[in-house]
Amino acid sequence: MSTDEPEKSALSTSNEDDLTCRSRFLTKPENVFAHNAWDDVIWDEEMIEAAEKSIEQNSTLKMDEKEAEKVLSDASSNWDKFYGIHENKFFKDRNWLLKEFPELEGIVDGKECEKFRVLETGCGVGNTVFPLMQYIESSRDFFVYGCDFSPSAIELTHQNALYDSSRCKTFTWDLTNVDNDARLPFEENSLDVILMIFVLSAIRPTSFKSVISNLTRFLKPGGLLMFRDYGKYDLAQLRFKQGRCIEQSFYCRGDGTQVYFFTQSELHDLFTECGLEKVQNLIDRRLQVNRGKQLKMYRVWIQCKYRKK
Repeated sequence: MSTDEPEKSALSTSNEDDLTCRSRFLTKPENVFAHNAWDDVIWDEEMIEAAEKSIEQNSTLKMDEKEAEKVLSDASSNWDKFYGIHENKFFKDRNWLLKEFPELEGIVDGKECEKFRVLETGCGVGNTVFPLMQYIESSRDFFVYGCDFSPSAIELTHQNALYDSSRCKTFTWDLTNVDNDARLPFEENSLDVILMIFVLSAIRPTSFKSVISNLTRFLKPGGLLMFRDYGKYDLAQLRFKQGRCIEQSFYCRGDGTQVYFFTQSELHDLFTECGLEKVQNLIDRRLQVNRGKQLKMYRVWIQCKYRKK
């Protein structure tokens, strides 16, 4: 990987896709290298100022306008190339999801829902779909949909030995194209949960509202949109070099895929403007360390749960 692809280094990816509930806290600075990671790290003003300086430096020189338009128009093919190269060997299964999102078990008020429908957007090669299917008993009426705009990724899910058409369905869907809903395998007001895990950040910011508004149509009243993605000041944002910034907080990696870094307030405004009400909106700051090299790496994610009224 080139140095302008920080999000996809073996180190950062393995950690972003292998999360657990927050349980380890650094109370004594001298113990920082005692473990690989620490939860809920508090940032001081000096750290924020340094992060702001890094962002200012890497976003002053924007990507060439024509080049930026090309990578934006080629977004689907660039992700397709990514999965064509890495297949199912890049991302880890998200076995942490039920710890962070226990609602995925389909239990409401202590009782199992008789019928539970989940859609994972940007499902990739099934790193969420298949763990959910394995965890939830096959005897339950629990169905998982998965969509991605990479045909190569969807084809890899179909080749997986765990793929069971009686319990899941994965299909190609470009979330930014609101005119291609006619062939969807579910109807409006039919889904209990929609998952967006490191997905919205890969979409052009001007499409955020139309994407969320469109997805909201398919949630049942009371259904949940569950979200986790990059937050502002994440290590990945600070490591970008000049010329990779397309617009504020939106960058292009070396392989042509894009990534946006969110704040809590803009996500709250986005979700509420689309008719959702807040259940959770938290910032997850973690300190990961390389004990061998004595390096500190600060990760910032935002996790949200918003309910359809």
